[in-house]
Formats: sequence, structure tokens, C-alpha cells
Amino acid sequence: MLFRHRRICGERRQARDDFGFGGERRGDHYRGAGRGGRLGRVFDHGDLRYVLLHLIAEKPRHGYELIKAIEEKFGGMYSPSPGVIYPTLTLLEELAYLRAETGDGTKKLYSLTDEGGNFLAANRATVDAIFDRIAEASRAYGGGPAPEIRRALHNLELALSLRLGKGPVDQAQVSTITAALDRAAADIERS
Repeated sequence: MLFRHRRICGERRQARDDFGFGGERRGDHYRGAGRGGRLGRVFDHGDLRYVLLHLIAEKPRHGYELIKAIEEKFGGMYSPSPGVIYPTLTLLEELAYLRAETGDGTKKLYSLTDEGGNFLAANRATVDAIFDRIAEASRAYGGGPAPEIRRALHNLELALSLRLGKGPVDQAQVSTITAALDRAAADIERS
């Protein structure tokens, strides 16, 4: 077990050395460390703070706009969850790097404070390095299937796994499942 842990951790360290976020570089392409080629951990500790500050420095944004902007920077291969974005925005607000203004409804519009601008300027080299890694990963791994296709494929895989995990399937169920998969494959080929 200890050997396996060291081997996996060593692979993760090497992967982070290549791009700086949880994947591995093989030749001229990028393969995420996660299952099915998805990215594992995307940002090193604290990197998301710099990304958010940089994007907000470009123009004030809502949380949802930040999620979409990061997804766009990654060429659709990664979209951060609200559970990662909003706590980080709250932290940056508490550090006085951001100001949140509530306009219509409950949406907060985040803008950079002078202190946040100074912090960003003082860490420009770090910010540039993070965005260089994002751009390289996007070039190497992005441009693949649209996020909606990856989501649908994941849903199919999960549904099949859950069904097969319920116990043995009889011949009628096998026929039903394979017919559904064959129909889906034929529909995809015709699209």
C-alpha cells in the first residue's frame, strides 16, 4: 500500500511539474489525471485567487460570469463549480481585494479594490505563469468534445454502472441495455 501511495504521489508531482495542475503531458498532448482523461486538481493552492482577481480586473463580473470565463480560458475542458468559486470570492472580499455590490436581486457584482489591484500587480509574474499554464493546457487538451457531450457520456456511464451494480442481469435486461446502447451509437454515427 505504501509503495502504491508513493508511486501515485510521484506521478502527481510529475504531472504538476508538466502543467502545474493535476494532469500529465505525453508527447505533444495533455491527458488529465482524472478518470476518462478529465482533469484532476486544476489549480495549485491559491491559484484560483489570482485567476479571479485577474478576471475581475479586466471588468467587474458576477460569480456565474467568472465560472464561464474560466471555462472559456480552458477551451471548455474545465468548469469550476460554484462551491469553489463563491467561497474564494468571499475570502477575497474579506481580504479587501474585492468589493461586492448587490444590484437587482441577489446577484453580487464583484469589482477590484485598490488593495486588490496592488496585490495583483505585486504578483504579476505568478498570475502570468498561471495563465500560461492554462493556455498550454487548453491548446493541448481543449478543442475536444463539447462539455455537454462529455456530461452526457458521463451520465450514460454512471447509469450503466448503477444498473450493473444492482446485481445480476437476466438475458432480457442484457438485450434491452445492449439495444439502447446500439441505438445511441447508431444515432451518433448518423449525426
